[in-house]
Parts: sequence; C-alpha cells; structure tokens
Amino acid sequence: MEHLIREYIQFLSIEKRCSPHTVENYRRDVERFFRALKGRDLNELGLADLRAYLLELRGSGLSPATVSRNLSSLKTFFRFLVNENHLKDNQMEILESPRSWRKLPEVLSVNEVETLMSLAKPDTPQGIRDQAMLEVLYATGLRVSELVGLKFSDFDMRAGFLRSMGKGSKERVVPLGDLAREAVERYIQSARPVLLKRHSAAELFLTRRGRPMTRQGFWKILKSYVRRAGINRAVSPHTLRHAFATHLLERGADLRSVQMMLGHSDISTTQIYTHIMRERMREMHDRFHPRA
Repeated sequence: MEHLIREYIQFLSIEKRCSPHTVENYRRDVERFFRALKGRDLNELGLADLRAYLLELRGSGLSPATVSRNLSSLKTFFRFLVNENHLKDNQMEILESPRSWRKLPEVLSVNEVETLMSLAKPDTPQGIRDQAMLEVLYATGLRVSELVGLKFSDFDMRAGFLRSMGKGSKERVVPLGDLAREAVERYIQSARPVLLKRHSAAELFLTRRGRPMTRQGFWKILKSYVRRAGINRAVSPHTLRHAFATHLLERGADLRSVQMMLGHSDISTTQIYTHIMRERMREMHDRFHPRA
C-alpha cells in the first residue's frame, strides 16, 4: 500500500503539477481509504463497497465538500492505478459526485464586508496590512493560499491588475480595483518596511515578525475581525471568495467572466453561485411579496 501511495504522490506532483496543498489533501484521502480497507485487495472491491465507504464518510460528520473531494481524490487514484497496471477495473469511475449533499456556501452581505474592511486600524502597520489583505481578497476572489503567496512582481499597479498562480500551476490575471490598489500601495509605502525590519522576504504580506504571512495566520486575523464585526456565522477566507463571486453576479457580471477570475477550470463549479442567487430571490419574494 505504501509504495502505491508514494508512486501516486509523485504522479500528482510531477505529472499533474498539483499544488503541495492539493497533494497533501489527496494523500490524506487515500490513506484514510486504505485504513478503511483493513488489508483487503483493491481488485476485490465492488461498487457496493465503494458506495458504502462514501456513506461512511458522510456519516462520520465530514462536510459534503470534503466527501466530494474524497471522491475526486479516489477517482484520480483509481485512474492512476489502472493506467499503471496495478488495478484491473476502475469501479470508482462509475460513482457520481454526491451533488445533492452539497450545501450552498455562506455569503456575506455587502454591508458585512464593508464593516469588516472598516475595522482595520489605519494608524498601525498591522492594521494597514490587514486592510490591504482584506481588500485584495474581496476585490479579486483569490484563494487564501494565492493571497499569502503574492509577490511584488505579481502586481501591475498602473494597469490595476494582479497575476495569480492557481491550482495546477494555472496562471490568471484579475482586476484589482481602485480601493484594493490604494490599500496595497499604502501598505507597501508605510507598513511593510516596518514589519520587514532586518529580514528579507519575497512575499508581499508579512507577519509582525517580518516573516511571510501563512494561511493559518491570516485565518486567525480574519476571525478576530469577524468577531469584532458581530457576525455570528462561520466565516473563513473562502467566504470572502464566495462574496466576491456572488456580489459580481448580483450586479450583472456574466458567469464566464466570474469563472475566469476565480480560476475555475469547469464552469459547472462556478454555477453554484447562480443557485445562491436563486435562493436569495426566493427568500426576498417570500418575505416581501403580499401574496407569497
């Protein structure tokens, strides 16, 4: 089992060019699957066994998105095993993604986003940095891993764009917007040199110790602002990505443009935001129409 996982990790890293974060998630998913097998031969597994495993994952309290990712991980793994002649038949290919399990993501309102932005202190290096990071995240819809990985060379301030390297090393260019650009310029001029101290770092956003900001570090920063804003819902960096897409579509942006800015390879992934908009319209109709 271990040698199959090692070969699979090499395949993901070298041939598929997956990000380290994706590789680590897929590795954990496959290891969880092997633990559940308890030594059974892969060639002995039937479709019922695989369905039972997915149902077991769902029953264990994992989110629908995590169960769907496990299915994606295992489909890629089984396809790899067949191509490398480690497996005769790919039963996993028949299984469909459990879309009915998928919950619509939480979306912040425009007013809630504005409140978050207003809480960063403009007279401290950390506050200036926080506002720049929040503005960039909401203005561009970047993933948090893409945000903390930004470098000076990724920005074209004059044109108002930034370049981001997304999943599978796919590059995309996203408009930055005036407020985000001004926040980044203010951070570069007055806050970053203070945070950098005597260190050197290629990454744009830094901790108070002068080290590159991490995903976990920004998550903690965001949680503190959410708490101060009085938002009593679970909010993650990905929630601002959802807000970016939803607010664009609500104001007339076309789905294809939003797909490109988000870096989705398949437009079906972006279409979840049209479901959010339909749910909101139905809610508004039920609340305000006299005959609803």
